[in-house]
Amino acid sequence: MSPVPINHPALVFARRVTDALFSPAGLAGAVLLAIIVFGCAYTVDQTEQVVITQFGRPVGDPINAVDSESGAGLHFKIPVMQTANRFDKRILEWDGQPSEMTTRDKLYVVVDTFGRWRIADPLKYFQSLRDERSALSRLDDIIGSETRNVIARHDLIEVVRSDKERTPEQDALLAESGGTIGELPPIRIGRHKLEDEILAAASPKVGLWGIELLDVKIKRLNYKRGVIEKIYDRMVSERLQIAERFRSEGAGEAAKIDGKRERELQQIQSDAYRQVEEVRGKADAEASEIYANAYTASSMAADFYAFVKTLDTYRETLGRDSTLVLSTDSDLFGLLKGISAPDAQ
Repeated sequence: MSPVPINHPALVFARRVTDALFSPAGLAGAVLLAIIVFGCAYTVDQTEQVVITQFGRPVGDPINAVDSESGAGLHFKIPVMQTANRFDKRILEWDGQPSEMTTRDKLYVVVDTFGRWRIADPLKYFQSLRDERSALSRLDDIIGSETRNVIARHDLIEVVRSDKERTPEQDALLAESGGTIGELPPIRIGRHKLEDEILAAASPKVGLWGIELLDVKIKRLNYKRGVIEKIYDRMVSERLQIAERFRSEGAGEAAKIDGKRERELQQIQSDAYRQVEEVRGKADAEASEIYANAYTASSMAADFYAFVKTLDTYRETLGRDSTLVLSTDSDLFGLLKGISAPDAQ
């Protein structure tokens, strides 16, 4: 196979095209073509919807909206003149700031609410709000206002409770204290119905901006700081009353037990003392009888008994340093007079 000559028409054409592309005019044309191509084409994701504006004014129908015929994918627009404004198609979150408000029974509470919403009409949304920041600001105003109106029309118990059939867990000891401790006052509708009222009142107002409000819930409910302290004081007072009742009942039972113990102790001591005295009297009688029988058996026994008792008396009354003054005719001195001096030996 013979080589292609250098002046072959195909090679000449290729060289001319290459020189034209890499020339300043060729590069400018390529850049201009890329701008036109990339400026015309754009993609729309499944999670977004687009409104096309021409010099700031909307043109055509929204793309990938709820009721739109055009869906996600590749689309085209006029470059420079038209702009694609993208909006989220998913469910969005609104979290309101805690706000102080008054219930129908004149109690100050702090209510914290949250909600879920989405852009139902992107064209109306673009014409009235333009961006999500403005939408959240308007939701703050509308939902906050409707929440305040609904809370003001109902008592606090309706905002706190949601189940009419709910029964509280009650301690058996507290149940015995009586009164209304542990009892829940009845409700008519409950918190869930109040949330539905807020949703029903706010939905038409936000619908004017192309927003669909899906749900509104009360996230947190709290008393005002000054009211909280009073509630805690009342709770402490109730518990102190219950404790005092239990304490007084315990003191009464303790007094009964102490009285019964004292009576039983005195009865036992009395019975024991009576038995001791009976045994002691019986023993003394038997001892006296034995002594009487022993010392009256003969005259010598009687004299011996008198002698022994006299010695016992000497032993108890006379000591080493005792001084005794007696008359010569004293019975106690009788045995002393009979003591003779020892022999000198």
